[in-house]
Amino acid sequence: MLKLFLIILAILLPAILLMGYRVFFTKDGKFPHTHVEGNPGLRKKGIGCVKSQDKIERKRKTILEIE
Repeated sequence: MLKLFLIILAILLPAILLMGYRVFFTKDGKFPHTHVEGNPGLRKKGIGCVKSQDKIERKRKTILEIE
């Protein structure tokens, strides 16, 4: 049982450290911004966050309110 635990620990510890390299070992380490608005490719295509788009659409006047 202890041998299995050590093997699992030996596999997981390096994996966690490698995935978090940017956060743990760089000066100003931050997690990457993964939100839709933080992606320049999506922003170029005009794709935004659903919440932001809904907020904009709710502020717009409807056809009935314009007349």
